[in-house]
Amino acid sequence: MKEKGIDASRVGVVTGKGDSQTVDNYLVPSGASFVSDVPNTSAVDESAVKAQPRKPIQSFSPRDYVDNSQKTFFALDLGKAEAAPQATLVEAGLTQLDLSVAERDGTLVPVGSVYSIDNEAIYDGIGRPGVRIVTMAGVLKGQLFPLPEVTSFLLKTGVAACSCQVEIEFAVNLSSTPDEPHEFAFLQIRPLVVGTSGQDVEMERVAPGQAMCLARKVMGNGFLEDITDVIYVRRDTFERSKTVDIASEIGELNATLRQAGRRYLLVGPGRWGSADPWLGIPVRWSQISGVGCIVETGLEDICVDPSQGSHFFQNIMAFGIGYLTVDLHHAADKVDYGWLDAQDAATETPHLRHVAFTRSLEIALNARRGFAVVMKPGHSIRDDHGSGSVGA
Repeated sequence: MKEKGIDASRVGVVTGKGDSQTVDNYLVPSGASFVSDVPNTSAVDESAVKAQPRKPIQSFSPRDYVDNSQKTFFALDLGKAEAAPQATLVEAGLTQLDLSVAERDGTLVPVGSVYSIDNEAIYDGIGRPGVRIVTMAGVLKGQLFPLPEVTSFLLKTGVAACSCQVEIEFAVNLSSTPDEPHEFAFLQIRPLVVGTSGQDVEMERVAPGQAMCLARKVMGNGFLEDITDVIYVRRDTFERSKTVDIASEIGELNATLRQAGRRYLLVGPGRWGSADPWLGIPVRWSQISGVGCIVETGLEDICVDPSQGSHFFQNIMAFGIGYLTVDLHHAADKVDYGWLDAQDAATETPHLRHVAFTRSLEIALNARRGFAVVMKPGHSIRDDHGSGSVGA
């Protein structure tokens, strides 16, 4: 396909993940999510179709599908990609296009559906007038490719082989001609680990001044322990135009702490790993690979939602990393920046402060109840520690 010099012939690639049981602790249904694009290795903020392999078609209202379905896709601009260094090939060549481009090329057919405004209904395929949306109906219903059966088999086999819940990553190339077979690529399989405790954290009350961070949007469940370091973005020097520099500074601190075997809490504005540097800090996974828990805070003029359905957050789920989204304009959410600023910094850069404590932070996550807390050193929410408890 050619669109203003862009070769988007791989738009038909379907990428996704399959998980089991514990994935609901990360606000993702137990099952799989699929997106029609050429994915970045970092967080590409894009809607994804979520489904359970054994029950692939979910009961969502037509309006929900229209409001939340994928409306654009990513293709490779081969002209830019060929001119870029090999290390930044995908990043330099990604181009975001409207679904109308995929429809003209014919690659929207196996993954697209039509929303009829007159009937308030969604119809498989794109052979009638209406709003084009991505539902993956052609593959989820097994009309073109038995994706639910394949992913269910691989998940079941993976659990048996690893003796634990697993996550798989895969890609599918759908053939454009009947003479060529479809391709399924099994990319990797990883065990799922969530926190250090599977217990359901009871959170009834936080004593004033004991919590460093409170959040109502959380991924994960249980307690995270042995985190004694905090890296946070300085509010006095933060500028959106400097987010690439901030990512570089984080990478240097991450390398130092990882070499020392110290996991850390990472706090900052916007979406971590965003492909758009104006929406958050565009870190690569290698720059935060030693993180134990991530906190996203809102930007002044943008409401930040959890970034789901991307390769970056597949790593967060697989390695049991807590993920909190803090709305600083809501009374129930907070980050005690005043307290953090008052602590001595182990390291300070133009845009970051690294605070190292002698005692570990207690981080309690409860995605089921929608609440999380990061306690200051020396305080605990566990009944047996006697410092009070926190509740939804």
